[in-house]
Amino acid sequence: MQIGTILKNKRLALDMSQADIANRSGVTQGMISRLEGGYSNISVETLRKLAKALNCVTIDLLPDEDKTIIKS
Repeated sequence: MQIGTILKNKRLALDMSQADIANRSGVTQGMISRLEGGYSNISVETLRKLAKALNCVTIDLLPDEDKTIIKS
């Protein structure tokens, strides 16, 4: 699962529109739309803003494969 899909699922679970998240996060609705559609990369700062708007921690927006620590 990609960040955009996770973002959209969390947003919909909270019954929020892209405009709601944009207003709460300061990230434009266009950027949110591009992220959810998989058409844009995301900065750590933007990820933090979106997580705060969704009342979750930043790592919650990352795919599971990015949460795994590889030990050598």
